[in-house]
Amino acid sequence: METANPATKALLHWYDTHARLMPWRVPPASRQAGTLPDPYHVWLSEVMLQQTQVKLVHGYFLDFLARWPNLEALANAASDDVMRAWAGLGYYSRARNLKKCADAVWFEHGGKFPETAHELRNLPGIGEYTSAAIAAIAFDQPACVVDGNVERVMARVMRIETAMPQGKAQVRDAVQALLPTSRPGDFAQAMMDLGATLCLPRQPNCRQCPLAEHCLAAKAGLQHEYPRKAARKPKPHRKGAAYVLRDGQGRILLQKRPDAGLLGAMAGVPSTNWSVRADGAIGSIHGPVAGNWTRCGTVRHAFTHFDLDLEVWSLCIQSPPQLNGWWAHAADLGTEALPSIMKKVISAALPSAFHPVREGSRA
Repeated sequence: METANPATKALLHWYDTHARLMPWRVPPASRQAGTLPDPYHVWLSEVMLQQTQVKLVHGYFLDFLARWPNLEALANAASDDVMRAWAGLGYYSRARNLKKCADAVWFEHGGKFPETAHELRNLPGIGEYTSAAIAAIAFDQPACVVDGNVERVMARVMRIETAMPQGKAQVRDAVQALLPTSRPGDFAQAMMDLGATLCLPRQPNCRQCPLAEHCLAAKAGLQHEYPRKAARKPKPHRKGAAYVLRDGQGRILLQKRPDAGLLGAMAGVPSTNWSVRADGAIGSIHGPVAGNWTRCGTVRHAFTHFDLDLEVWSLCIQSPPQLNGWWAHAADLGTEALPSIMKKVISAALPSAFHPVREGSRA
């Protein structure tokens, strides 16, 4: 191991024994024997893992690989099919950029991902963190990978007093100081695993932590006080209405949302124009057709930047007029690109339509 830093040595030694098993990951012993992961697998997993729990991503990742086993297959897939397969993972701009990135790499880069973080950042949907993660994990480039787990670890180890996210530059400097010239991919994953399994937000397991003797916060008994966080502004609370319209065959009217904006390019029932900045109209009068709409209650959904309450209205009409969208049988709703909020809306009107929707953030 070509590194003299004791903390880095301790971390990598711990990772060699305790690395989490992931379907997209090459175990440390295999990496040290010269086997690197498929860049397609690394890229796909990193995009899916943004703001999403690892346990939820497992199934989606394997389903994507079963359907699109390589970059060529995904680049030649229909965008609507990709959006349907993504439904339930949330943050749907990731799915749109996933398809754009696959197209760019396959058709403009000869099917090969660039190997440096700088070059990777030029691809759609790949920012500072994702570019560094792909460069380090897929290509063993010495890139500085900092996610929320790494922020927490280094804020404690170095007792960084600056509140996050303002203190992120100090975290990066601290990570850079530990970054080894060999095994940078294992180092990046070891830092993530440490934050996800031992250096937890509320109950850090300092007794088993390989960095305990190097951790300034733990030595002072103050590990629970880091990272420092600025006071959060209260999230806006918005309202609107959604309309579940059925025809004489029991089909439900669905419409494709605009490509740009929240839930872009996803399917949904008609709704009023709510957003993070403004309430949408409420009441049955704004439904897609006139009629004796039935109120089915209100559903609440937590987006990252705001909370939303949607009135749910339902109507069955034998022969609807010509409307934008398409009609879907209830039995086929599972194949539609419906985000979680729309599944909640339809379930309020048709309780048997879906199984409970799982949501969460990356751990």
